[in-house]
Amino acid sequence: MRSIMLATAAAAFAIAAPANADHHASGDHPADHGAKDHAMNMPLMEVLASETRAEDFGRDQYRNPMETLGFFQVEPQHTVVEYGPGGGWYTRVLAPYVAGTGQYIAVDGDTDQRSFRDAEAEAQSRSWPQRFPGIAAGWTGVDAAKIMAFESDELPEGIAGNVDRVLIFRSMHGLLNGNRADSELRNIRAMLADDGLVGVVQHRAKADQPYEMAMGTRGYLRQDDVIALFKAFGFELVDTSEVNANAADPADWEGGVWTLPPVLRYGDQDRAKYTAVGESDRMTLLFKKAD
Repeated sequence: MRSIMLATAAAAFAIAAPANADHHASGDHPADHGAKDHAMNMPLMEVLASETRAEDFGRDQYRNPMETLGFFQVEPQHTVVEYGPGGGWYTRVLAPYVAGTGQYIAVDGDTDQRSFRDAEAEAQSRSWPQRFPGIAAGWTGVDAAKIMAFESDELPEGIAGNVDRVLIFRSMHGLLNGNRADSELRNIRAMLADDGLVGVVQHRAKADQPYEMAMGTRGYLRQDDVIALFKAFGFELVDTSEVNANAADPADWEGGVWTLPPVLRYGDQDRAKYTAVGESDRMTLLFKKAD
């Protein structure tokens, strides 16, 4: 069964490459070479073919996990922080991938920097570090003892400053909307090793869209603005990739990025139209600590 799954996955990746070209910007972007070099990463391919991800397979064509993690230079021996893992789509890839020789760490924002609708919501947030390892173990089959979870300002001394990769998937707009980007980027820089890297995937507004369309309230941010934000907090851009680009997304939806799959906020209204567009256009950025 295992060999069949891997063979199926290899075929799927081979088929997906030309299919994804319709969603990606045309041309051979220099920054994509790292992703191409990882095209036959068998340990990662095995994780991506796992039955624990069966419900996630359909989104691989939009999220391109093989190419994205290749571009971010994520290796099985790394200590990897996933910032704001949410529903666990990437957790189901990352935790098994590094479970053998590395360390997966889920990190969420500092509760003290957030506001809550009620006491119950605050209690849920504060208990998240204790609850998440068990949740992730249920998703992935990885022993909960091998999964760590912390708030961003509470990493143990032995981990802070020793993280190889911090990965932030589609959540920069939330940090800006919550007025937490400054404190969280400082926390992220503090956890990163001197030679570590930060990988960012974020819904992308058009470069010429007005601020009202690109301030994050609709989920979209301008790429130059995100780069400038990281630069302001002690990071240097290493490279960019178009692996998660989608030229079919105009990024101007009245209902924001949630108009598109997977949310489809309008239900069956114009569903075929939004499904044809696919998931959002996304920037893919790689940063290091600035000197």
